[in-house]
Amino acid sequence: MPMFINPFKKHDVTDFPDTYVPLSHAERHPSVVSAHEGKLAGLALGATFADDKTLSADGSPKLGPGGELDDHTIENLRAEIDADIEASGHDNAYDRKAKVINKAIMDIGMGRYQWQLFVLCGFGWLADNMWLQTVALTLPSLTSEFGPTATNVRYTTCATFVGLCVGASFWGVASDILGRRLAFNMTLFLAGVFGLAIGGGSSWIGTCGLYAALGVGIGGNLPVDGALFLEFVPSASQGLLTLLSVWWPIGQLIGSLIAWGFLTNYKCDSALTACAIAAPGEECCSKAENMGWRYLNITIGAITFVMFVCRFFLFHLFESPKFLLSRGRQAEAVATIHGIAYKNKKKTWISEEVLNAIGGDPEIVSDVKLSTTTIVTRFFSKFSKDRIAPLFATRRLGTMTALMWFCWLTIGMGYPLFNAFLPQYLENAGKETAPTPNSIVYRNYAITSIVGVPGSFIAYFTVDIKYIGRKGTIAVSTLITGILLFLFTLSSDPSFQLTFSSLEAFFQNIMYGVLYAYTPEVFPAPNRGTGTGIASCLNRIAGLCAPIVAVQAGTVNPNAPVYASGGLILAAFLAMCCFPIETRGKQSL
Repeated sequence: MPMFINPFKKHDVTDFPDTYVPLSHAERHPSVVSAHEGKLAGLALGATFADDKTLSADGSPKLGPGGELDDHTIENLRAEIDADIEASGHDNAYDRKAKVINKAIMDIGMGRYQWQLFVLCGFGWLADNMWLQTVALTLPSLTSEFGPTATNVRYTTCATFVGLCVGASFWGVASDILGRRLAFNMTLFLAGVFGLAIGGGSSWIGTCGLYAALGVGIGGNLPVDGALFLEFVPSASQGLLTLLSVWWPIGQLIGSLIAWGFLTNYKCDSALTACAIAAPGEECCSKAENMGWRYLNITIGAITFVMFVCRFFLFHLFESPKFLLSRGRQAEAVATIHGIAYKNKKKTWISEEVLNAIGGDPEIVSDVKLSTTTIVTRFFSKFSKDRIAPLFATRRLGTMTALMWFCWLTIGMGYPLFNAFLPQYLENAGKETAPTPNSIVYRNYAITSIVGVPGSFIAYFTVDIKYIGRKGTIAVSTLITGILLFLFTLSSDPSFQLTFSSLEAFFQNIMYGVLYAYTPEVFPAPNRGTGTGIASCLNRIAGLCAPIVAVQAGTVNPNAPVYASGGLILAAFLAMCCFPIETRGKQSL
């Protein structure tokens, strides 16, 4: 049966012929941790595992009795695993075999399968921001049709963020229990279905509920896609996780261009009152005259559903080998590695015999399969005192950790305070001046999105420039972003606002691009998941509070949310100036 017809097909190594090579013949490369600690018996980074103990008199590799496994080669591999285990802090049969799987993927290297996965994981980043922008673009239309005030309608964004928080928490755990493959596909499926359903919203409260349900799907994209991508990518190429952030501004661009077409031509005049609250005989905004936001959501929902179809039917995603291993499905985990080698036209040395030699026979060793309770405990253990304490082991690291979390918290609220309501600001909603025409509002929003795209690419290169690095790039871009936010409020002129919103988008994308790259680099490997997990959690919580602040502050002064956004971004800049760690040119451990 073709793979695209059966996306959940289970595999055996016999499905992938000519992919196996004996370990003693394989080209091996030490891990970063092992090479750094110098625990590979003198083997240099990039060297093959062939020394005087593993070579015969004629220079060829020694083979074991079966022509496959050589004890010395296995011992070299075991020494490598021991070094990695010491760095990770977990030591049982599952962890040892998981490290072996990491080695096998590293030896296969980056190839066709991983690059296809890069694009499909990029869909998650793209969908995340595309929908956040769609919600922002929809707010003025919801006010026109259903009648909530320009400030109260911002609770729509709050409902979306509630769904995002629930989705991020639920799918993070569910992917460890039900499998990465199911979670990877279901997040976009739910987003597509509820995105299409939003187009039929019959009331403001009902539409908020649909956006919350949409958020449950979208919220799982970043944690699930990021974890899945890392589990299939060799450690030497894990920096590509940072490059995934390039898809973020592309999502905003797509949403804004589609909105420009629909909301310019199919939206009520902002001066009209909603028919639901209009006086009898008063000219009002009806559903038939305000279909643009529905067309927008249906189109974005359809795009999201097409991305789901590409993931589910046009690409065969292997289940994560680490998940299979954790559920006691060792043979399938080995078959998955062979499948990756087959896709990449490479060979692999991994086999059940190698796994058993390092981690023990699953019929004898009891701690290969992880129970559901153990999996959930491990997930939440990232936030335990024992996992957090090492992040404050030294004064320098503790200071860096606290400042980095502070930046994620302040930027997490500052970013949506401006960007989640930018169409309203461009429309001058709530101000005494006349509303800006729809054609100008959505044209300017699209231009702002276009100007912001190069920021992520520029950040990718400037972080490695001497004397600038991560600290210089993120500090300068954050400072300029904060200043531009205050300048944006000086005039209600559309051309003036366009200039400063475009510049703000450009430098803001540089800031976020570096933040995503810098954060995991400053934390030590054994506690990196904890450090980045708490940073992400703080970011989402702050984002959830942003609409509430925007509603309350916007009631007093329409510009108040922008002032708050600028102040929070500048507070993050001050923290960045105190960063004690620069990671440019240094290997993360």
